[in-house]
Amino acid sequence: MTPAEGRRGIVAAGALTGYWLRLELRRRWRSLLALGLLIALASGTVLAGFAGARRGDSALERLLALTLPADVIALPNQPGFDWAPIRKLPEVEAVAGIAVAPFFLEGRREFFGYLPPTDENAMRTLERPVVLEGRLPDPARPDEVAVTPLFLTTYGKRLLDPLTLRLLKPDEARDLNLWYDGGDGPTVQVRIVGVIRSPFFSDSITSQGNLYPSPALFQKYPDNFLGTRRGFGFENALVRLRGGEQAIPAFRRSLAKVTGRANIELMNMHDQARHRQRVQAFERDSLLAFALAALVAAMLLVGQSVARYTAAAVGELQALRASGLSLRQTLVAAVAAPVAVSTAGVAAGVVFAALASRWTPIGSASLVEPSPGLDVDWLVLPAGLVAVPLLTLAGALLSGRLALATPRAARRSAVATAAARVGLPVPLVVGARFALEPGRGRTSVPVRPALFGAVAGVLGVLAAFTFSAGVGDALANPARFGMTYQLSLFMGESGKRSGPTDEALRLAADDPDISGITRTYTDVGNAAETSVSLYSFEPYGTPVESVLTEGRMPATANEVALAVSSARALGVGVGGTVTLSGRTLTVSGIGFVIPGAHNDYDEGGWLTGEGFRVLFGDGFKYYRAVLAVRPGADPSAVLSRLQQAVAALPGDNTIVVDGVAQPEAAAEISNLRVLPVLLAVFLAVLAVGAVGHALATAVRRRGVEVAVMRALGMTRRQARLVVIVQATLLTAIGLSFGVPLGVALGRTLWRVVADQMPLFYQPPIAFWALLLVAPVALLLANALAVWPGRQVAHMRIGQVLKAE
Repeated sequence: MTPAEGRRGIVAAGALTGYWLRLELRRRWRSLLALGLLIALASGTVLAGFAGARRGDSALERLLALTLPADVIALPNQPGFDWAPIRKLPEVEAVAGIAVAPFFLEGRREFFGYLPPTDENAMRTLERPVVLEGRLPDPARPDEVAVTPLFLTTYGKRLLDPLTLRLLKPDEARDLNLWYDGGDGPTVQVRIVGVIRSPFFSDSITSQGNLYPSPALFQKYPDNFLGTRRGFGFENALVRLRGGEQAIPAFRRSLAKVTGRANIELMNMHDQARHRQRVQAFERDSLLAFALAALVAAMLLVGQSVARYTAAAVGELQALRASGLSLRQTLVAAVAAPVAVSTAGVAAGVVFAALASRWTPIGSASLVEPSPGLDVDWLVLPAGLVAVPLLTLAGALLSGRLALATPRAARRSAVATAAARVGLPVPLVVGARFALEPGRGRTSVPVRPALFGAVAGVLGVLAAFTFSAGVGDALANPARFGMTYQLSLFMGESGKRSGPTDEALRLAADDPDISGITRTYTDVGNAAETSVSLYSFEPYGTPVESVLTEGRMPATANEVALAVSSARALGVGVGGTVTLSGRTLTVSGIGFVIPGAHNDYDEGGWLTGEGFRVLFGDGFKYYRAVLAVRPGADPSAVLSRLQQAVAALPGDNTIVVDGVAQPEAAAEISNLRVLPVLLAVFLAVLAVGAVGHALATAVRRRGVEVAVMRALGMTRRQARLVVIVQATLLTAIGLSFGVPLGVALGRTLWRVVADQMPLFYQPPIAFWALLLVAPVALLLANALAVWPGRQVAHMRIGQVLKAE
């Protein structure tokens, strides 16, 4: 062929393709419109999922890069502590004071403000927040505050709205009971000037929003935060180090040297960031799984539509082959409409995904996203814009090739063949063939997609319900977090007792609804790698049960039972040794401790009472007791009774009786329920669509076989039974593989979450899901078989055979 002839051939093929495309758009515009909308919805969902996962996974990292975050919070908890020498240490880049003192919102008793900035370094030289609206408070104006986004939502406020803050009286600062009652000090009129976000100045999953005043408020009212004599309240600090996290050990040594104290706790902010990142990683993986499930569903559903459309177009174009139409021209013309429609559909999907970015990231990542609102992912969206038409083109070309290929012998099912050999009734044999034999050419049925969809649907539902059962068990049983107690007595701080503590303990022990009491002193043991909040385990009568994942509680002064995360940070297991504040201790067990002001339930360690005093002498940071309520008793009634009894004790009494809230991890795992359930719903819809499509296609494409059997004597009832057997067999296979795989997958996912949180792993059992999945699946499958069964039972046998 000469070049000129080649060019004329290309022009002719292009003209034919254009003509055929215009013809298809005129006569099949409804089908093509439906296909385009399906592609738009599917591609938009998939792209939004992938883009949202990427955005959530990087949210904290992007916030850290913008905000000069603190590396540690230094917690001397000492009234009148002098920070001037600390600022001069070679490892220190910036220090910002935060007062350990409350403030309140007038008229909103549920609001509890805490840790107000004490100097202008906060929000400027470190923890410089992203300003989402407005500006930062002026450090010279006590009447300006910044808030987090959740504060506006919770309290119905807007930028520039006025607020009234109430402070404690100077003589109230030492009474912890008044910290929860709102105080009775001066009121201060302030205005919201900014909405901010940084790793420290941010919302949490359990918060209702936070408010951060200008440091000028503390500087104007220091006595109302710390007390007149500075004998109770104190000022801790955010610290940014020149060497980042790697400089913490050197800073710890310098801090001990300059202060003469080895028990100043350093709260590693990088540990908190890693915990947040682990939670966000699970949210990312859940969203990716949802996007992948949507992608699989789209490939099955859209792929089947494209395949049917292309095969039909090839069949019509075959008539032109005799007039010289080549194989390549036939395929090009046949795939033109699907490819054009997919290009338009994915363009709409990209717009949909971009608009959907307003609602991403999800979960805890949304609380640290530095740029909320619309976000165009310039990696994911352009990739989708290119990939979808290419995938459509590949699928259409393959379908066209298969339609033009010489039919080969259909694969036989061993199950259907065995059923025929043992002499099972004809409807059972034919139903098995329809369910398991894909056929060829015009009689082909999407067997594999139906089987895959049935297994995936059952698997997804069982995995989601099993995972959800694990979440429900953890939320209903605080013991999974080591919390086997419901009430606490706060009885002292900074080496000072808060009143007649022995009398308070006797009152608690005499209460018939208290089943266990454990007293505990708290202080901080420093290792080279980290700080560890250490608790003495001192039962008062019957102890509160402790929760360990391995090993046992300490029995001698030379042993320690570490909390899970502290053991990981120190790289030690049961039987190993660890050096805390210069003393070498043997690890007797690993588990959970009491959450405190400076540690969570998975951070810290247990010592015997003797071991605590060997390490810290008679000093302590905090003194408290935890109380277990008898099963069946009402903790709130016991709390009210004890509060009244303790408040009536004589003398200088500031003992606080309080309830115990679930840790923040409980809210984190509660949020993890949503995406697995959505994924299960999506997979269930996929199963319904795949099985329903297989049933309808089998009736349509193998109608001749049924018509022949009807002509030979098969009754209408038997014809319906063919479709019922097909649906039941597909469902039975889905249950056989999906149930054990779903339970195993759900438990595996829950174990991963339990290890990451961490919490005490209890294998979850989704009892009702296991009980109902089989009957519900079979009922649903047979409901899908009703319409195809009616069609096959009422087919006009003569017309079908005549058309064939």
